[in-house]
Amino acid sequence: MSDTDDLDIGDGESPEASSAPKKKKGGLGALLPTILKFAAIGIGALIFIVTVSVITVNVVNKGGKAQTQSADPSSPYIGRRPIYSWYTDIGQVNTRTRDVTTSHTVMVVMNIGFDRDDAAASGELSQRKNELQEFVRRYFAGKYAAELGPENEERLKQEIKNHLNTRLLDTARVREIAFITLNVNEVY
Repeated sequence: MSDTDDLDIGDGESPEASSAPKKKKGGLGALLPTILKFAAIGIGALIFIVTVSVITVNVVNKGGKAQTQSADPSSPYIGRRPIYSWYTDIGQVNTRTRDVTTSHTVMVVMNIGFDRDDAAASGELSQRKNELQEFVRRYFAGKYAAELGPENEERLKQEIKNHLNTRLLDTARVREIAFITLNVNEVY
């Protein structure tokens, strides 16, 4: 036996290892399982969050039933309505409706409610008295008689309030509209 046989002076590889091909770790092959693992965790977390959210909403809404109900005005648990200051100087406004086939006249006495402590609103409304009278006349002249029925009063009040707050008044904010008189008469 030679001294070189026992010492295995070769490359340091065993004869079995030199015959097997070397496998490279890295690249897309090593990255793909990691990506799939995180994607599965993300999808699982998303499903869990959606499930918990749906269950929570159903519990809060008492089984998904709508909780909208009309308030009983005679109930003692209704909050207090705010007390407003009222601008009453518009006076009576008379005009004709937009109807073409039959002629109708409208007589309106309207008051404007604003915040009680808002002195600037009171001043602005007083300064714009003529503009307010003209607005009321033009507003009702642009309506048909059928639109001015008692069933439409709340919609009319809301439209007037929105128009005054967005287009006519600068600092004052209209909180309520009250029709003292709203008469629609057919002219013969």
